[in-house]
Amino acid sequence: MEIINESSTPVQTLAQSNTPKVPPQYIQPPQLRPNNHHKPPLSLSNIPLIDLSLSSDSLLTQLSSACRHWGAFHVLNHGVSTDLLDQMRAVGSSFFEDLDASQKLMYKCDQNSPASEGYGSRMLVSENDDVVLDWRDYFDHHTFPISRRNPSRWPHYPPNYRNVVEEYSEQMKMLAQKLMAMISESLGLPSSCIEDAVGEFYQNITVSYYPPCPQPELTLGLQSHSDMGAVTLLIQDDVGGLEVLNDDKWITVQPLSDAIVVILADQTEVITNGEYRSAIHRAVTNSNRARLSVATFHDPAKTRRISPAPELVAKSRPRYQEVLYGDFVKSWYTKGPEGKRNLDALLL
Repeated sequence: MEIINESSTPVQTLAQSNTPKVPPQYIQPPQLRPNNHHKPPLSLSNIPLIDLSLSSDSLLTQLSSACRHWGAFHVLNHGVSTDLLDQMRAVGSSFFEDLDASQKLMYKCDQNSPASEGYGSRMLVSENDDVVLDWRDYFDHHTFPISRRNPSRWPHYPPNYRNVVEEYSEQMKMLAQKLMAMISESLGLPSSCIEDAVGEFYQNITVSYYPPCPQPELTLGLQSHSDMGAVTLLIQDDVGGLEVLNDDKWITVQPLSDAIVVILADQTEVITNGEYRSAIHRAVTNSNRARLSVATFHDPAKTRRISPAPELVAKSRPRYQEVLYGDFVKSWYTKGPEGKRNLDALLL
């Protein structure tokens, strides 16, 4: 794989050109198109919803079930104000919708480095021409450790953008730590188990913008994948488009304005020795409205070695080999995600 030239046209610009058809490089193969999968009735369509104010026993029971069977769930009463969630959505939307193309390009990503900070449309393409692109633009912020944080690289508009991102970053980190402690306890492990295994958080905040698409039945906003780190915390606007794979069915994650979506990532599956699962998810597009989501990733350092928790290995054989996280990231970016193939490569 190689980094695509960021001088290529942003997806938002393509959408604004009113083209009646998407360019060929955005058309998914027939078996991956969103309408080619059975979906349950809308009334049955959502991930679990967990109230973090519940009593300890009930909360841990619900967490265990959601982590074991889904790998993704909504949380309420999470301690982050709805006002801050709304502000984060608002500043992200302002960047994409209120700045012109030349202003956004002032913050473009480094085209020679994967997952570099800034504005872009796509990180990777195959050395061949057969890779399918996502119908998405994004802005990625490096927020933790503090040594990586450089707000001068973030948008200057609206005026409160940088302050909102900094406050949001702090709140998401505290929530991730709280959730990791509870998830550890739900497995009968010490509350610090998962966080100790992950080590210092490397946190990125990615605002994704999915413009209206003239042929949503042929495209994906984000291809099917599981996240590579430890835990992802996500909010979305009222448009919706996030889907989670469960029992071979794509389940729509209905937007809840005051809830946060928790998505377990691959290193948590390794640490829990497969007891808990990372969630395969994707984003679909629509023809009428732009969609915005904000994903906050909490990952280990690339020098961190990740392996199943000793307490769990003592009860049964290890299911995953130890991995240097930097090697896992390199594999993810060179081979592409394609569901869980990078995690499956660690299976013993």
